[in-house]
Amino acid sequence: MTLRKRVSLIAAASVGVAVLIAVGGCYMLVRHQLRSQVDSSLQAQAQAVQNGDYHALAQQFPGIPASAGGPAPYVQAVAATGHVYAVPGSASPNIASTSRARGVANGHGGQYLSDAQVGDTHMRVVTFPLTLLVTNQSGAEFNENFAIQLARPLNGVDSILSDLRLVLALLLAGGVVLAGVLGRMASRRVLAPLAEVADVAQEIGETDDLTKRLKVHADDEVGLLATNFNQMLDRLEASRAALDESVRAQRQLVADASHELRTPVTSLRTNIEVLLEEVQLDPDDRRRLLADVVEQSEELTALVGDLIELARGDQQTHEMDDVRLDGVAAESLARARRNAPGIHFDATLVPTLIDGVPERLARAINNLLDNATRHSPAGGTVELQVGPRGVEVRDHGSGVDPEDLPYVFDRFFRGRNSRGRQGSGLGLSIVRQVAEQHGGSASVVNAVDGGAIFTLHLPGVPAEAGEPALPLPDLPVPGEPVHTP
Repeated sequence: MTLRKRVSLIAAASVGVAVLIAVGGCYMLVRHQLRSQVDSSLQAQAQAVQNGDYHALAQQFPGIPASAGGPAPYVQAVAATGHVYAVPGSASPNIASTSRARGVANGHGGQYLSDAQVGDTHMRVVTFPLTLLVTNQSGAEFNENFAIQLARPLNGVDSILSDLRLVLALLLAGGVVLAGVLGRMASRRVLAPLAEVADVAQEIGETDDLTKRLKVHADDEVGLLATNFNQMLDRLEASRAALDESVRAQRQLVADASHELRTPVTSLRTNIEVLLEEVQLDPDDRRRLLADVVEQSEELTALVGDLIELARGDQQTHEMDDVRLDGVAAESLARARRNAPGIHFDATLVPTLIDGVPERLARAINNLLDNATRHSPAGGTVELQVGPRGVEVRDHGSGVDPEDLPYVFDRFFRGRNSRGRQGSGLGLSIVRQVAEQHGGSASVVNAVDGGAIFTLHLPGVPAEAGEPALPLPDLPVPGEPVHTP
C-alpha cells in the first residue's frame, strides 16, 4: 500500500472516530432527554397516587393525552401473590408480574422504572408500592399491599430515535467519505515533495548523476528533508570528485613510476649483463661497472621509497601528536651535515609546537635540505629557519627557472636547472604532500640575490615557557652558526 493511501485511510479513520464519538454523544443526549420527559411524567403521576389522588389512576375522557403530559393510559396492580389486577377506568397493559414487582408488593422494595415489551408496543413502566382498602366476598374490608404499575408507550420516542440514528449514520458515513477524499487531496499536496525525493533518488540511481538537486518548497519538515538531501548530495558529489581525483592520481603515479623505473632498471640490467658476459674484463672497468651497479641500486631504492611515500596519499598512518618542530629540524640538520660535509649550514630554530607526525615532518625537512645541498655550489651555505610559521630553507645556487616555478612540486618534475643531477623528482612532491596532511602548504620563490627559498608553511605555535628546550645534536662544525632563541 502506498504512503498516500495510508495517509488517506488514517485521515478517514481519524475523522470517522471523531464523528462516531460526536454522533454517539448526540444520540445518547437526545435519547436521555426524551426518556427523561417520559420518566418525569410517570414519576409525577405515581407521586400523586401515593399522596391519595386515586383519580390519577384513571384516564378521564376527554382528557390530556399521555403524549402531551397527561396520565399514563395503562395501569395495573400486582398483588403479593403475583396476581395482576386491572384498575377500573383504565386499560391494563397486561405486563406479566416479575419477582421484583412482587417484592415491592411484599414491602421489600421501593419505586423503580423499567422497560417492558407487550406485543409490538414498547412501554416505559414505573412501579411503586401502594396500600389499598379491599372488600372480600363476605363483605369484610381490610388493607392490602399492592405494586402499582403505570405504563406509557415509547413508540413515539423510539420512532424519533430511529430517525435520529438514520440521520447520524448518514452523517457518519458522509464524514468518513469526505475525510477520505480531502485526506487524499491533502496527502497528494503534502507528499508531493517526498515523491520528488523518490524520483530524484531513482534518477540518480539510474543515471549516476549527482548534480541533481531538490527544490525546497517550504520551511517545514519536508523542506528540511529536501535541504538535508541536497547537502547529502553535495557531500556525495565532493566525495565522488575526490575519489575520482585520487584514482586519477594513482593511475598517473603508476604510469609515471613505470616510466621512471624503466631507466634505472634497464641500466642496472645492462651493467650486470656486461659483468656476466665479459670474463676478461679490465679490473678498472669492472670496478667502475660495479660502482655503477651500486649507485643505480641506491637510486632505485630511493625511487621505490619515494613512490611508497607518495602512494600513501592522504592516508594518515600515524596519530597526530604535539611535536617540537625545532627538535625535528635539528635532527634533520644533523643528518644533512653528515651527508654534505662540504656545505655550510646556518640555522635559526625557534621553539615551536605543532600537531603532527614526527616521521613525516622529518621526511619533508630532509627533502628540502637535500634539495638545497644538491643545488648549492661547493663550499656554499644553506640557511634553515624554523618557527611558528613553518620551515624555510634557502640555498645560494642558481635558483629555479621562472618557467618551472609552477611545476616544482609536481611528481617526477625535473626542472632545467636539475637535469643532470641525481634525484627522482619526487622529493618536493612529498614535501607538498606532508604540508597538506598537516594543514599547511609548500611554496618556492627565487631570492633577489640568488638561490631559491623553499617554505613549508605549517600551523605551529610558539612553545610555552615551561616546555623543555630540545638540545641540538652534538655535532660541532667550526664556522657553522646555529641560532636557538
